[in-house]
Amino acid sequence: MRNLLKSSLALFFVLSLFAAKAQKSDPASTVEKFNTLLYYIEQMYVDSVDSEALVEAAIEHMLEELDPHSVYISAEELAEANEPLNGNFDGIGIQFNILKDTIFVVSPIAGGPSEKLGIQAGDKIVTIDGENVAGIGITNTDVMRLLKGPKGTEVSVGIKRNRVKNPIKFDIVRDRIPIYSVDATFMIDDEIGYIKVNRFAKTTMRELREGIASLKDQGMNSLVLDLQGNGGGLLNTAIEMADEFLSEDKLIVYTEGRVFPKDETFARRTGMFEKGRLVVLVDEGSASASEIVSGAIQDWDRGLIVGRRSFGKGLVQRPVQLPDGSAVRLTVQKYYTPAGRCIQKPYDDGVEAYRMEKYDRFENGELMSLDNLELPDSLKFKTNIKHRTVYGGGGILPDIFTPIDTTYTSEYFSQILRSGAMNQYILAYVDQHRAEFESSYPTPESFINNYQLTDDVLKGMIAYAEKEEIPFNEEDWNTSKVAIEIRTKALIGRNLFDYSVFYKVVNVLNPAYKKAVQVLRDGTFEKAKLAHSDF
Repeated sequence: MRNLLKSSLALFFVLSLFAAKAQKSDPASTVEKFNTLLYYIEQMYVDSVDSEALVEAAIEHMLEELDPHSVYISAEELAEANEPLNGNFDGIGIQFNILKDTIFVVSPIAGGPSEKLGIQAGDKIVTIDGENVAGIGITNTDVMRLLKGPKGTEVSVGIKRNRVKNPIKFDIVRDRIPIYSVDATFMIDDEIGYIKVNRFAKTTMRELREGIASLKDQGMNSLVLDLQGNGGGLLNTAIEMADEFLSEDKLIVYTEGRVFPKDETFARRTGMFEKGRLVVLVDEGSASASEIVSGAIQDWDRGLIVGRRSFGKGLVQRPVQLPDGSAVRLTVQKYYTPAGRCIQKPYDDGVEAYRMEKYDRFENGELMSLDNLELPDSLKFKTNIKHRTVYGGGGILPDIFTPIDTTYTSEYFSQILRSGAMNQYILAYVDQHRAEFESSYPTPESFINNYQLTDDVLKGMIAYAEKEEIPFNEEDWNTSKVAIEIRTKALIGRNLFDYSVFYKVVNVLNPAYKKAVQVLRDGTFEKAKLAHSDF
């Protein structure tokens, strides 16, 4: 009963919220009511009861009644959930994949302990601390459990390397491993730069500034900032990113809540790219911090937003620690863009409908045409300098819409992507031919400009997919062949070099990317008469 009472006390804060919402209810009596029910369940229920699990389920369901983003996080999940935002974790520093029940090193993380010891892409980890890990049904979770650990501790791994007869033993001292936020940085042409950001973490701004500096050294005067699929992260990082593109004293975002007063945040430093031409790419996977940045850029007429309507996540969560080490991320405010638009989309129909809304956009045709999206006058707002019309109602609506491209879509292509068969085949293929690739294509540029896929590579992929019980479909293959070839080359480039090569190759399939480049080349950006040159 002691654990039961301890768990019950953890509910006091959450239950009090409902008492506050219902003006006439008494918080103390609400908690007493819940404790009484728990007592009778413990004493009288027909089967044995896990009281802690019951309390956690109650918390989760109560939070769902508030909004879709107030969530409960157990003590075990809390540290792991924070890793992507902290920008690092302790471990050996590899990207890995499990192929044919074997741990393959996709690439060592730059600057990590594995790279420093000489572990290479294509190496196979066959033992960990003397125990066999090949051919035993090991999972991703198992690998993380065995290889991650506190900084300074040691783990011994046995590596099987092509053309080396016996396994190689590496004693690796775990260290702090960076989680990178910027996937790709490269010049599209002599003037246009490209940066792909996958999350807003503690290290994001350092990576972004390094990328901008590198591109400016190469002659960049226009930037494509790709936030497609970026689900957000840290508020402060979003503010800092917007500040890189907005001059001082410009409002970036403000928040308001029932208990908390209006809080405005302004640009406060000279950014690295305040005057150059800027295009920001967003889609239905761009959320939260991505929407703060794109909304501020749009409202100040600083650049053009290209793509599709963003997700619409504009609720501010504040972490609240509970007595057992778990936590609640509780919504306390809403985000608003400088022009006064609430970023948050409606959630009146419940959590499940809210989560499915992103997929409903395909069914209702919004991903194909904005004509299928209702935009009443009540949702109209004006930008702050040029007084262009922009829209609220949830998410950031782009200045230039690009429909999703289904030209190369087929069930066969979807299957080899979803199953991981394409990735696994390319990983094994590059591993077998790594020496030939490295000899023929010593640099990313030589690979991008000169490598041509052969029929043997594609036939091998078809054969591999069939072994994975994905039967060949000639009609689907002919529909998707162009996309399959481009993605295959991009994956080979990623395994040989890095994600910049992947995006440089695969972006020819990305409608928003192609439209951004066109906008910057054909005069469309200038015709928009933005305020970028006035900053």
